[in-house]
Amino acid sequence: MALSPKPKPGEPLWWVDRLWKELAERRRYADLMRQYYSGDHPLPMIQEKARPGFQRLLRQARSNYVGLVVDATAERLQVDGFRLGEPNVGDPELWRIWQANSMDADSDLQLTEAVKVGRSFALVAPNPDDPATPLITAEDATQAIVAYEAGSRRRRRAGLKTFVDDWTGDIWLTLFVDGLIFKYQAPQPKTGAVGGPKWTPREVAGEKWPAANPLDVVPLVEIPNRPDLLGEAHSEIEDVLDIQDRINKTLIDRMMAQEFSAFRQRWMTGYEVPTDDSGQPIEPFKAAVDRLWVIEDENVKVGEFQATDLRPYLDSIEADVQHMAARTRTPAQYLLGKLSNVNGETLKATESGLVAKIRQRQRPLGEGEEDVARLALRAAGDTRDLSKLEVIWHNPEFRTEGELVDALVKMSTLGVPREALWERWGASQTEIAQWRELSDQQAARILGGDPAALFGPKPGTVTDLETGADGDAD
Repeated sequence: MALSPKPKPGEPLWWVDRLWKELAERRRYADLMRQYYSGDHPLPMIQEKARPGFQRLLRQARSNYVGLVVDATAERLQVDGFRLGEPNVGDPELWRIWQANSMDADSDLQLTEAVKVGRSFALVAPNPDDPATPLITAEDATQAIVAYEAGSRRRRRAGLKTFVDDWTGDIWLTLFVDGLIFKYQAPQPKTGAVGGPKWTPREVAGEKWPAANPLDVVPLVEIPNRPDLLGEAHSEIEDVLDIQDRINKTLIDRMMAQEFSAFRQRWMTGYEVPTDDSGQPIEPFKAAVDRLWVIEDENVKVGEFQATDLRPYLDSIEADVQHMAARTRTPAQYLLGKLSNVNGETLKATESGLVAKIRQRQRPLGEGEEDVARLALRAAGDTRDLSKLEVIWHNPEFRTEGELVDALVKMSTLGVPREALWERWGASQTEIAQWRELSDQQAARILGGDPAALFGPKPGTVTDLETGADGDAD
């Protein structure tokens, strides 16, 4: 049987083979990071002869500190909106599209995955049912990959999205390149098979093959965490896995000490152990709270060995956890759970490193989210200048309500617009729009000769926000 000719560089199957191989390499990395994040660490190393007898202890000797490192970072990365045009207000149209695709929730998953495994993706597509609301989906790092133009880390040249069909078990793949969309499928390679999947065109009823890309650019966008100048992205826990392994090794050593030498062992000299008729020794003493040992021979001596001191094991674990906290800039109290008699200023100082790290992470992550937002507006037919679009991030600093109010009052005396203050307070873009409308209604009533509007709506009245389009109450 004649072999299929090898695809030439730049041809669709050449891109498929290249990106599929790169994605396979990334999957190994992502799977390792996910295993550590979920607490499925490699079992600590002990002598091979002892391993079968200590499987239970080995499974228990894993304490998941790296999972806390990821969560401490991801929980402070929250997209509150996008700013375009007006400097102090989020763009309502873009936020509508974002919410219509549940991205106000899915972006949290997307950013957590990026922190966990180094990158995540988003796919943008026109919506045939509602052209004004394009589709945005968050994509997993093990199912998507983007190739960039030579010498660029931002201009996308090709993109590949793949998944397994639930019905047939086949691999489905979509390639975006040269303004076209190529769809392929292949059966799952058999175990031990040489070479990759055997791709064949996947035709969709009513759709040309290849199909035209309506956006004319690669609609798959990478959201990178800790990118470098070579275009690689990195997990937040990549360089502390050895510390986690070290903690687990100390834990198994401590548990083995607890199991066999943490109790005081007794010894006895000058005592003849009785035996049964077959010559087997009989245990003469049974230790219990309500039992008394009686030895008639005055020459018998009884003593005990000291129990193993577990404090060095605990100190070693604490030292390793502090090393991990320092390397990842995670507050030590997050990992050690120690927090007592700490005032607000001290707590703020301990979290300053984490806050600085979050702000640094927001920049590359935000560039990806901004690309997604631009594509979505472009797919919706928006003709505005999108070059100044930026993400509105939730403030990563934790403050008490009193501290925050005091800071906002002081900022207002400097002329900071009210919308910016509301945003700093933590209000969502929907809340800000509602507050602004209520404030405008209040100002209109005051100008209309109703000074009581300074004190809010009159009891029993219905505001415009509570009425329908025809003015009747809902």
